[in-house]
Amino acid sequence: MNWDRIEGNWKEIKGKAKQQWGRLTDDDLDVIEGHREELEGVLQNRYGFAKDQVRTEVDTWIRGL
Repeated sequence: MNWDRIEGNWKEIKGKAKQQWGRLTDDDLDVIEGHREELEGVLQNRYGFAKDQVRTEVDTWIRGL
Protein backbone atom coordinates (compact mmCIF):
# COMPACT_ATOMS: atom_id res chain seq x y z
CA MET A 1 0.00 0.00 0.00
CA ASN A 2 1.39 3.40 -0.86
CA TRP A 3 1.30 6.36 1.47
CA ASP A 4 -1.24 8.31 -0.63
CA ARG A 5 -3.79 5.53 -0.04
CA ILE A 6 -3.01 5.51 3.67
CA GLU A 7 -3.47 9.26 3.86
CA GLY A 8 -6.75 9.08 1.96
CA ASN A 9 -8.09 6.26 4.16
CA TRP A 10 -6.66 7.44 7.45
CA LYS A 11 -9.95 7.17 9.35
CA GLU A 12 -10.06 3.44 8.63
CA ILE A 13 -6.32 2.84 9.01
CA LYS A 14 -5.70 4.73 12.23
CA GLY A 15 -7.16 1.84 14.25
CA LYS A 16 -4.50 -0.41 12.76
CA ALA A 17 -1.85 2.14 13.69
CA LYS A 18 -3.10 2.12 17.27
CA GLN A 19 -2.97 -1.69 17.32
CA GLN A 20 0.61 -1.60 16.07
CA TRP A 21 1.76 1.15 18.43
CA GLY A 22 -0.37 1.05 21.56
CA ARG A 23 1.19 4.15 23.07
CA LEU A 24 -0.43 6.34 20.42
CA THR A 25 -3.44 8.21 21.74
CA ASP A 26 -6.56 9.15 19.83
CA ASP A 27 -5.34 12.75 19.94
CA ASP A 28 -2.01 11.68 18.41
CA LEU A 29 -3.84 9.91 15.60
CA ASP A 30 -6.03 12.95 14.96
CA VAL A 31 -2.97 15.21 14.76
CA ILE A 32 -1.15 12.79 12.44
CA GLU A 33 -4.07 12.86 9.95
CA GLY A 34 -2.30 10.31 7.76
CA HIS A 35 0.91 12.28 7.33
CA ARG A 36 3.94 10.03 7.46
CA GLU A 37 6.27 12.68 8.86
CA GLU A 38 3.85 13.37 11.72
CA LEU A 39 3.54 9.65 12.47
CA GLU A 40 7.30 9.23 12.51
CA GLY A 41 7.72 12.23 14.81
CA VAL A 42 5.12 10.99 17.28
CA LEU A 43 6.65 7.51 17.27
CA GLN A 44 10.08 8.97 17.98
CA ASN A 45 8.65 10.87 20.95
CA ARG A 46 6.54 8.03 22.37
CA TYR A 47 8.99 5.17 21.83
CA GLY A 48 12.37 6.87 21.68
CA PHE A 49 13.09 5.44 18.24
CA ALA A 50 16.01 6.80 16.23
CA LYS A 51 15.15 8.31 12.86
CA ASP A 52 16.36 5.27 10.90
CA GLN A 53 14.58 2.89 13.23
CA VAL A 54 11.27 4.72 12.97
CA ARG A 55 11.44 4.66 9.16
CA THR A 56 12.00 0.90 9.27
CA GLU A 57 9.10 0.46 11.70
CA VAL A 58 6.72 2.44 9.48
CA ASP A 59 7.91 0.73 6.27
CA THR A 60 7.36 -2.70 7.84
CA TRP A 61 3.90 -1.67 9.04
CA ILE A 62 2.93 -0.40 5.58
CA ARG A 63 3.96 -3.69 3.95
CA GLY A 64 1.71 -5.53 6.38
CA LEU A 65 -1.40 -3.51 5.54
